[in-house]
Amino acid sequence: MTFTGSDISVGTLFSFVIVLTIVEMYFSYSHDKKLYTKKDTWTNIYLMICAILVNLTMKFATFYLLDYFYEFRLFEIHNVWMYWIVLVLTQDFLYWFLHTVGHYVRLFWAMHVTHHSSEHFNLTTGFRSTVFEPLYRVFFYLPLAFMGFHAMDILFAYLVTQIYGNLVHTRTVGKLHPIFEYIFVTPSHHRVHHACNIRYLDKNMGMVLILWDRMFGTFQEELPEDEIKYGLTTPPENTGAFNIIFHEFLALSKDVKKAPTFSAKLKYIFNPPGWSHDGSTQVAKAMQQELLETEKESHTIGNSIKSFS
Repeated sequence: MTFTGSDISVGTLFSFVIVLTIVEMYFSYSHDKKLYTKKDTWTNIYLMICAILVNLTMKFATFYLLDYFYEFRLFEIHNVWMYWIVLVLTQDFLYWFLHTVGHYVRLFWAMHVTHHSSEHFNLTTGFRSTVFEPLYRVFFYLPLAFMGFHAMDILFAYLVTQIYGNLVHTRTVGKLHPIFEYIFVTPSHHRVHHACNIRYLDKNMGMVLILWDRMFGTFQEELPEDEIKYGLTTPPENTGAFNIIFHEFLALSKDVKKAPTFSAKLKYIFNPPGWSHDGSTQVAKAMQQELLETEKESHTIGNSIKSFS
């Protein structure tokens, strides 16, 4: 068996993540920070293994689809620097779109919710993967093949950016330099993303660049006035690993069954989480609008939040 430069690079970066995770664990326990719990950490590892198995199962199909559609490429970039810059930037934008769909379409949220199910936030939370994402992720990345990017390069770019995305799952790093905070996803940004506070729901979808969120209205700054609470707005009663993966599918199925019309059934599947045919539950944007109006009336922090929209 031979190893390519890409294999070695990804292996080195992944090993770096593992070392940092061990260091953060030691810091947490030695300073009694309570950033980790045994059950939550083992659940994260279990879900990571499940995601790896699905990834390995889909690896050939993913590569085949990207390689097949590469034959229909519309153009090629021959300058090596421009090639990689455009690839990484476009891949990062497409991930932002994929991630946003995972929050705004309930069927995809049923798969993505696994990643948000922990009430803790540490480097192993990044391992709590969206188990079934490999089944559909490739279709969001097909534009890269049409743009003339090789399948192996697309997969390599994804792995590298994914490792960066793992590193921002930490509470041990505060806010960074304002310029860095403005351009890149930081731990502060991603803490917001994992919060279940109404203000923070469905915000900061980026993997590497936070610029996409600033451009498309999904950015929210971490505010000291609104301390973050991690997890889901309605956490599952059963926190077993199997239920963590499938509980939202079960809830979605129940909602579809009770829907009075075929149109309502489709809306439960494709509308944002929280939509209901009788208005008994609300989507995040509706709850956020109510919060903003309440804060404006009471002259609290809502008036100063430029990004809350």
